[in-house]
Amino acid sequence: MIEKREKRKKIFYVPGMISLVLIPLLCIYHFYKVDAFKVYGSVDLSLSNKEDFEKYKIGEIRKYKSFYFNNKKSKEEQKLGELRLFARSLVKSFDTINGAKVYLGPKTDYDTFVDILNIMNEEKVPTWALFEDNIYVIASAKPKQGVKRPFFCGTAEYSLRNSRLTEEENKQKELRIFQTKFLKQQWLIFLGYFGIVLISVLTLVKFNKNKKYNQK
Repeated sequence: MIEKREKRKKIFYVPGMISLVLIPLLCIYHFYKVDAFKVYGSVDLSLSNKEDFEKYKIGEIRKYKSFYFNNKKSKEEQKLGELRLFARSLVKSFDTINGAKVYLGPKTDYDTFVDILNIMNEEKVPTWALFEDNIYVIASAKPKQGVKRPFFCGTAEYSLRNSRLTEEENKQKELRIFQTKFLKQQWLIFLGYFGIVLISVLTLVKFNKNKKYNQK
């Protein structure tokens, strides 16, 4: 004789749904708030000594356009944009006549200084020299045909600095590629999580509907 099993009532634990949905989202929100996903980097910086500066006549080899920074970053956005466009123009046109002279005043904040360095890096300025309170921005002459290696004018220290900047750019590029590849490899995990959440929500909604219907 086959024993009939009693059909048991399904139990739904509503607080468990809150844990399932909200806790991962709150964790992600917290990580973003504390900059847990932020990647920190550094820029190699070499200072020109007086002998090299005078020997290579850095202050005289170009007709410099002056950019004055002497305020907080929030008030310097327009001038930073102008400096970026001017530096980009110098590099693209291989301008060996003009240059940029950036003056850093006593009220210039650190964020503005870092943004100026980022402009030099992002616009691929071949040579720039920091001397006292000024940054001198210089473009290179157009390389001859058949020469694939970029030409850097200035001292060996400047060439070494540019090599380090290029190496840092390559590291950042490799990191972005790794992050993208990781997300592509782990997409099943994220899809599975959202699938579980969706199924749980639909099941809970269906249960509530049946419960109301049975009460009627």
